[in-house]
Amino acid sequence: MSLEMFTRYAPQEWQKLHQEGQPIPQVHELARLVSLNDRLSQADVATIYAPMIHYLDMMMTYQQAYQSAKYQFLQGQNHPSLQSHQPFVIGISGSVAVGKSTTARVLHELLSRTYPERKVALMTTDGFLYPNAELIRRGILGRKGFPDSYDMPRLLDFMQRIKTSKGPVSYPVYSHQVYDVLVGQEAVMEDPDILIVEGINVLQLPQNQKLYVSDFFDVSIYIDANPVHIQRWYMERFELLLDLAKQDPHNYYFELSQKPREQARQYANEAWQTINLVNLIQNIAPTRERADLILHKASNHLVDSIYVRNY
Repeated sequence: MSLEMFTRYAPQEWQKLHQEGQPIPQVHELARLVSLNDRLSQADVATIYAPMIHYLDMMMTYQQAYQSAKYQFLQGQNHPSLQSHQPFVIGISGSVAVGKSTTARVLHELLSRTYPERKVALMTTDGFLYPNAELIRRGILGRKGFPDSYDMPRLLDFMQRIKTSKGPVSYPVYSHQVYDVLVGQEAVMEDPDILIVEGINVLQLPQNQKLYVSDFFDVSIYIDANPVHIQRWYMERFELLLDLAKQDPHNYYFELSQKPREQARQYANEAWQTINLVNLIQNIAPTRERADLILHKASNHLVDSIYVRNY
């Protein structure tokens, strides 16, 4: 990581930055926001997330001032930026099993409570994966999660409509239970004031594209950890998923849960080594330095360093 690009803060240093800020509401029922096999406490919320809300508030204030100045400058002109409500968009990226969803859900909860008058929305990019049947047709099911497994034109169209249009915008839904896009089912988002977009691919710069998902972000966050730790978390989560799937024939993991546990572990380890680790090294980790904030997690899942982009 280029230290010239970022300033590092230990958690205690980071927390001190919030001491003069407004208090944030306590998160009730924190366990429901924490992903399977992840870890977070109320103390972590106060230490890591309270200053982050303060930081995001600063960035939102800056965006509003910029939009106001732009409006004054372009007043009387038929410029697209003057014709629509523009949400503040936060992108969250990082490896599989690193804890992106926990961060996204906690931020969603805190922002919703901090700004009750604003509409805060959360979306993952999983729904923009091609359905498994299409991945099989293209011969890339083994590359699920890689850049070419996403319907990027559809994702970019969604982001553009969210940024420039009024009214409801639909988007596809992904089920982790069946490990597939739910064909024919869509969710609807309407005029969010703050939108959190979470996914492994949101900071990537795919080849042969003139527009990127990150072009629509006002702030981006990368969740980082040692790949050795991420692999352990991935394997631990896999075992928990097997336990949950044992009595559910409709669950994607049901068939694996019926096999000898060591055989199932070998399957998961191979998936990590040949798919997830390769994707992390080739496509995800290289985007880390494109983020505005980097949260680095230690082996116990807790954030031990916060990196803030200098410029």
